[in-house]
Amino acid sequence: MELPRFYPILDTGALARHNYPPLLAAEAMLEAGARILQLRHKGYFSRQLFEQAEYVGRLCRHFGARWIVNDRADLAVLLDAGLHVGQDDLPPAAARRLMGPDRAVGFSTHNPAQMELAAGEPVDYLALGPIFATASKENPDPVVGLEQLRQWRTLTPRPVVAIGGIRRDNAAAVLEAGADSVAVIGDLLPEECTKTSVRKRVEEWIALVRQ
Repeated sequence: MELPRFYPILDTGALARHNYPPLLAAEAMLEAGARILQLRHKGYFSRQLFEQAEYVGRLCRHFGARWIVNDRADLAVLLDAGLHVGQDDLPPAAARRLMGPDRAVGFSTHNPAQMELAAGEPVDYLALGPIFATASKENPDPVVGLEQLRQWRTLTPRPVVAIGGIRRDNAAAVLEAGADSVAVIGDLLPEECTKTSVRKRVEEWIALVRQ
């Protein structure tokens, strides 16, 4: 599986803190050129949110972007999306049975033991992190750092998405250390979110990772 070097995550918690609607954020990111978009929602998945996710999925298909749902295999199937699961979610093999052979499945890892165990899992890519300290998780795993990213990258032939505390000022170093893609949450959103400011931020990210 070939992943875009820039992997934006539409995190409903981060958007709520900026008082910015997910639909407007998704539109801005895709119009700016994002080629993959993951929906991350850690709370109750209401009917309203499901309808919003359906719309985001349609947008992704319109723009030719890969569409990923975090954690929930059942919703990923209903939304015709790929799936990303963590260590405490549905096991990847079970997720694959629900997803079928063609939809993308990603799997989060946090240390070399987990990366080695993932070798036998039917997934398309691995996420590794947190690379740096992050505020997007309540109980984050230990920080990986660039040197361990460089060492652990050799443990898998699959694409590796680096995640956790990645910003415009450190993304180049993460890619140089071996990551195929950088997942971004916090640094996607300017202090004041408007459709124009979010689109410009994503354009800046895309220009940066192409260097």
